[in-house]
Amino acid sequence: MRALLALESVSMRYALRGKAADAEHVVFENINLELGAGERLGIIGRNGTGKSTLLRLMAKIFEPTAGSVRWMPKTTVSLLSLGLGFRPDLTGRENALLSCLLQGLSKTDANRSLGSIEDFAELDHFFDQSVKTYSTGMRARLGFATALMNRSDVILIDEVLSVGDQAFKLKATAALKDQMTEDRGVVIVSHAEQQIKNLCDSAIWLDEARVAASGMPEDVFQQYNQSGAR
Repeated sequence: MRALLALESVSMRYALRGKAADAEHVVFENINLELGAGERLGIIGRNGTGKSTLLRLMAKIFEPTAGSVRWMPKTTVSLLSLGLGFRPDLTGRENALLSCLLQGLSKTDANRSLGSIEDFAELDHFFDQSVKTYSTGMRARLGFATALMNRSDVILIDEVLSVGDQAFKLKATAALKDQMTEDRGVVIVSHAEQQIKNLCDSAIWLDEARVAASGMPEDVFQQYNQSGAR
């Protein structure tokens, strides 16, 4: 299996404001994992355990406090997270166009993609209204629809599949499955147990600043549920 990225002894800490100079909040420490082409990794854990921060390290948005994040040369990545990357003053259509251009599409191809994005997002007339008027679910629809246009090597998904009505969740899950090819890696953060089991072939559980368990999703969730950590 071709490795697309590897985290080696990665730690993340933040200085605490108003505290002593050396006071820190430890998000997680000594994380080691590898994502290969075709692999589908789920990340679970309570709120505040660093799941979203870990995705941002993988997306090259954050730098680790210690350790290293190694990417295979020329590997491209996209992060799909609620509220990330949209300009609230622009309309859904304008944000979708901008997103496509930032993903590397030509202006012609980006404009051609707008019809597909509009149809998939099911925003009706709101597609031409400013994103600041959108609900969380509407942002998720727009974000997911624009991400489908991306052909990156690694797709990182932060809770987006858990937002929206049941019909859209099913539609989004089916569309994501179509994107899961043997040459791409996928990482999904979600609290939805069945979603992780259906979409992922491996999982890790973050708890108390470390990887508490890793392996098959069924085994990891069994340990997670038995711990009462929800």
